[in-house]
Amino acid sequence: MSTANPVHLTLTKKTHSCIRLEKDGQTLVIDPGGFSEEDAAVGADAILVTHEHVDHFDEGRLRAGMEANPAAEIWPLRSVADQLSAAFPGRVHTVGHGDTFSAAGFDVQVHGELHAVIHPDIPRITNIGFLVDGSLFHPGDALTVPDQPVDTLLIPVMAPWNKISEVIDYVREVKPRRAIDIHDALLADLARPVYDNLIGSLGGADHGRLTPGDSTGL
Repeated sequence: MSTANPVHLTLTKKTHSCIRLEKDGQTLVIDPGGFSEEDAAVGADAILVTHEHVDHFDEGRLRAGMEANPAAEIWPLRSVADQLSAAFPGRVHTVGHGDTFSAAGFDVQVHGELHAVIHPDIPRITNIGFLVDGSLFHPGDALTVPDQPVDTLLIPVMAPWNKISEVIDYVREVKPRRAIDIHDALLADLARPVYDNLIGSLGGADHGRLTPGDSTGL
């Protein structure tokens, strides 16, 4: 069981790997990709991007968020920053493993360096995860284990690069108080109870999932 002290946040699940966090009137959005809602980044004060794959990074969605709020800023890894910096000078901040920063009142730590292996024939790209307010961890497309306790772990439950045993072992290794599904747009409704049962009974954490648009307090 994690010893982390939860920070009061409101998490709203968006489609696939996109989430919105709200605290003290500020909004942080992570991974508004091409599978998420078109307005997923609209209303954000800060946006974080884990890697360049289209289901996590969609330039049109990011532009919509940045144009809706001229004060909004983005913290991505270099592969994404290189595509956005010219369009939003001074508002795109390149980050990588080990970095810490404050974004719209949220304290963020960066963990991880590489995307999970999809297939040995496919070169691995960079991927980072974000630990927000020392409480919630979004790993992107990797099973990165932060070097400190995590209260709420967002788990990529279904991807071309993983299998359910790896997801269960990831929850066991991180030992969060609770685990919430992300990376689930490709998971058929028929399979959801199977995944729920396996992760819930074997992961060792309070496991749950949210329908896109639903919120929960952290």
